Amino acid sequence: MVLPAVITLETLTPEMVAQTIDHALLKPEMTPEEVIAGCRLCAEYQTASVCVKPCDVKLAAQTLQDTPVAVGTVIGFPHGNTPTKVKVFEALTAIEDGAVELDMVLNIGLLKSGQLSKVQEEISAVTAAAKTKLPLCCVKVIFECSLLTDEEKISACQLCERAGADYVKTSTGFGSGGATLDDLKLMRAHTSDSMHVKASGGIRTLDHLIECLQAGADRIGASATAAIIDEMRARKS
Repeated sequence: MVLPAVITLETLTPEMVAQTIDHALLKPEMTPEEVIAGCRLCAEYQTASVCVKPCDVKLAAQTLQDTPVAVGTVIGFPHGNTPTKVKVFEALTAIEDGAVELDMVLNIGLLKSGQLSKVQEEISAVTAAAKTKLPLCCVKVIFECSLLTDEEKISACQLCERAGADYVKTSTGFGSGGATLDDLKLMRAHTSDSMHVKASGGIRTLDHLIECLQAGADRIGASATAAIIDEMRARKS
């Protein structure tokens, strides 16, 4: 979906807001019944996607099979420390189970140690495997920005672009910090127009969502989806 050139409450619609949201169903204690309810909420509000735990991909795909809502999941989540071959296996299994979007956590320790070629090789391996199996698969790479310096965030942006990923993403939502406007602006400034930026972590209000869009994001990870869209509908009525 194409957002307005100037993003404000006045130029957005409830439908546009919904189409920026990846509804997150990632809490470890979440039951299958709660996953089904969350998927049905996505269908009701027509979100861009639902993002579920890998074990819930089949269930989400079944629940949303007659809807336009995309099914996404996480890879190497939440710390990014699994070996590359495991991340590739996770990605391919997720696609087999019905996922079309993958949010992978990069290897934070390798990035911070300056082993940039290894980080890029891993992102490239997951991206290539995913897009070979499903050419339209959308690959998003999670940085966990609260653990990185600005220089490391810039390096990560460049590595992701060279590796063929589709999105750079701020956070897992399970780290020490979430999406900040400064991080979003930095990530947008150091990626080309063909790359996208996803904000995730702590986005619970409509005003915060709009601020993130204004800072350069075009996809938002959130669990307060109903409250955000309901507020948008109320303020536009």
